Amino acid sequence: AQAFYEPLQRKNLPPGAIAELADPLTLTLVEIPKGEFLMGSPPEDEEPERFNDEGPQHLVKLESFFMGQTPITQAQWREVAGWQPRDGESWGRELKPNPSHFRGGDNQKGGEARLFDGEANTDQRPVEQVSWEDAIEFCNRLSQRTGRHYSLPSEAQWEYACRAGSSTPFHFGETISPEFANFNGDYTYGDGPKGEYRRQTTRVGMFPANAWGLQDMHGNVWEWCLDQWHASYEGAPVDGSAWVDADVNNTNVKKDDDYAERLLRGGSWDFRPGLCRSAYRNHHQPGGVSLYVGLRVVCLPQGCSS
Repeated sequence: AQAFYEPLQRKNLPPGAIAELADPLTLTLVEIPKGEFLMGSPPEDEEPERFNDEGPQHLVKLESFFMGQTPITQAQWREVAGWQPRDGESWGRELKPNPSHFRGGDNQKGGEARLFDGEANTDQRPVEQVSWEDAIEFCNRLSQRTGRHYSLPSEAQWEYACRAGSSTPFHFGETISPEFANFNGDYTYGDGPKGEYRRQTTRVGMFPANAWGLQDMHGNVWEWCLDQWHASYEGAPVDGSAWVDADVNNTNVKKDDDYAERLLRGGSWDFRPGLCRSAYRNHHQPGGVSLYVGLRVVCLPQGCSS
């Protein structure tokens, strides 16, 4: 496919959105406005199923940035994984073109997906079974090819964008239903109903967007963030930047040490709804892969405004 990440004009995009990557692999980025929010969750009597590592709540002020409207799809991943470096470009590691567990269809034999009605293949499902290190390389390639600054979101950027001005457990309110997100519908949250447990990923963008035009922020796949894992927000940055200690990459720190693990946000298709809340935090080894984990990218404004 011809995909050189030239800026393209699109119709019916959210206000402030831009689109890159040639058809049919459009990568749509939504402008997230500058602002401030209270990060984390209130006490459990105010938000059921909250965990201590979601506090203390603290005010964070952020500058504007652009964020992927949906998680990165299998088709987008396959395209970038297949790029060959041009003059002046340098790839840091190889990327598997088809890492996902849930893939299938005429051009994707051997996968584990059960295709839904009207689904010819899994190109528009989120890529999964990619490590934090793989995700960093994906962003590295995008940055070099486009001349823009692509990255994983900081944890603060992710929660701010997910909430989109809300302070409830989910961006659409106090509870959640399988009609609004892909999670384990055998479980409920608050007064929410049970519903379909799909037992696999679903195509991106099939559920309602939040107030800022982002989709799949709750459920489907966990999404990597830049931050190193910390079990409390004591001492966390308040400017929206990623929280990474200077010595996290020290050779004395083992990759399987909790100290070196990286943040995951959003919940997934196999997790109960309480773990899909805006404030819920998860973590995993940077080299680890899982059929529950994918990614979403951000682009810093100085890189995306040109």
